[in-house]
Amino acid sequence: MNATRVLVLNSGSSSVKYQLLDMAHGSGDRLASGIVERIGEGEVADHTAALKRAAAELAGQGLGLDSPALAAVGHRVVHGGTRFTEPALIDDGVVAAIEELVPLAPLHNSANITGIRVARELRPDLPQVAVFDTAFHSTIPEAAARYAIDAATADAHGVRRYGFHGTSHAYVSRAAAKLLGRDVSGTNAIVLHLGNGASASAVRGGVCVDTSMGLTPLEGLVMGTRSGDIDPAVIFHLSRVAGMSTDEIDTLLNKRSGLLGLCGANDMREIGRRMAEGDERAQLAFDIYIHRLRKYVGAYFAVLGRVDVIAFTAGVGENSAAVREAAMRGLEGLGIELDTVRNSQRASGGTPGQGTGRLISADDSRVAVAVVPTDEELEIATETYALVSA
Repeated sequence: MNATRVLVLNSGSSSVKYQLLDMAHGSGDRLASGIVERIGEGEVADHTAALKRAAAELAGQGLGLDSPALAAVGHRVVHGGTRFTEPALIDDGVVAAIEELVPLAPLHNSANITGIRVARELRPDLPQVAVFDTAFHSTIPEAAARYAIDAATADAHGVRRYGFHGTSHAYVSRAAAKLLGRDVSGTNAIVLHLGNGASASAVRGGVCVDTSMGLTPLEGLVMGTRSGDIDPAVIFHLSRVAGMSTDEIDTLLNKRSGLLGLCGANDMREIGRRMAEGDERAQLAFDIYIHRLRKYVGAYFAVLGRVDVIAFTAGVGENSAAVREAAMRGLEGLGIELDTVRNSQRASGGTPGQGTGRLISADDSRVAVAVVPTDEELEIATETYALVSA
């Protein structure tokens, strides 16, 4: 039996998500998926117990981890720094290097490492691959990646733009080109990954040249609970005037800001409902969200010079017609003509990863606008399988 299956693991601080995909035909057929939550509470004591539970769930479906059909395990790792610009076959050295990057992503990389260690213990004979959220953005030129601070200080502490959601931006930029019937190498795309976390990227010919998130996932667009772009002096002001500690300000900007901080809700559906009832706070939160989004769209037009497609993806991007319409409104001067009927229609069937996606722009729009369901797990499985089968 040929080994063509890839188990994708996303180990978070309190959960483990998994998907088992068969890469035999390159399509990534899903055989199983699941999530083990509330690690550290009740009967799921730790990540070892969580992964053993996931293994038991797979075994119960006849898809055990001891199957000779399993080719590799692909791990999502959030931060690869400047060292990891492509997937890496995991060994002790790679684990040590990921551990060195923990200060850049304390919660995420620590959890990712735990998942890797446990998976290696369960199947020490099986190739394990790390796929990094930051890798797709490693092609950003220095002019876009560098912050204008003292260069020696920045270099000493790794302060630069790394970007995140890279597997999503990679997948969607290719899928958008496919939707247009174009080769990705000749397609310029703006990808808008809009979920509770949100990021934008400018992709020229399949290569990322700019992205909105920076050293951490805090920078850029307004998000569910994160502020996005903010004057850094706000931090000093809150420290001096409000007496807030570094940790308190960190919590404020990451967990109590964004849409939640503006109107008390971070679910776009709830915000839409409140707007319909005349809630002024919800309306202002929505307007701020859209204003920031449109600024990035305009900036990336300037970065790319020519834009062939704008692709909306992730939970809000795929499901909120109101966000898409407001973000594209009034941009006819940039060659964007939205078809409001197409935009308002819900997607009919289809499975992420099977070339799905739909155009919502008018037929005579110079720039295509598309809704492209993201599939980060398929991207991780594809990159993992390509590495171990090379």
